[in-house]
Amino acid sequence: MLKTSAISTKNFFEKATKKVLVTEDRKKYLFKIAESIAKEYTTKSIVTLHYICTQNSRRSQLANVWSFFAAHHYKLNIISTSGGNEVTCFNRSTIKTLQKAGFYFQLSDFSHQNPKYEISFDGSKKILVGYSKLIDDASNPNPFIAITTCSEADKNCPYIPEASFRFHLPFEDPKRADGTLRQEEIYLEISKQIAGEIGIIFNEVKNQLPFLEG
Repeated sequence: MLKTSAISTKNFFEKATKKVLVTEDRKKYLFKIAESIAKEYTTKSIVTLHYICTQNSRRSQLANVWSFFAAHHYKLNIISTSGGNEVTCFNRSTIKTLQKAGFYFQLSDFSHQNPKYEISFDGSKKILVGYSKLIDDASNPNPFIAITTCSEADKNCPYIPEASFRFHLPFEDPKRADGTLRQEEIYLEISKQIAGEIGIIFNEVKNQLPFLEG
């Protein structure tokens, strides 16, 4: 089981949520996403968030993993999944960035092209299986709320029939820093941004569901 940092995932997440910088328009949009999640939660008592990016390698994986943690942190019955328009792999720099935030990665299915990992953190009661897959992979529950995290995925997925709601929440692509001296720094910055915005969404969902037990 691989973990490369002694940092607490909880502390990383709470700090990212507290310090994240978003414009007023972006914050309103995050609240809009939270409102839709809360509405679906009220009627079904469970929600699946499906994060979509072209290669399902970096941003959608970060959002997926941070939502997995946020569901535990806020004690919400929310499932997080991810997919893409093509299959690549769970990017190694993305994995290293999440390990620095306290996540554990256990290799569960080795493949040179697209290995699978069992992802957990201190105190987690569930395991998230992470690997690159298509939007309509059989492992992804239906229906779901679709959240595209890159412009390419948003343009190439004009219609997703399984989605009860669809939102476009793009993040900067850390791939631009690959092979540069700032690679680790940029991946960490984007991980913090995604964690913080996920924190805003989930906190607002919790606020809109006061009947839920702590």
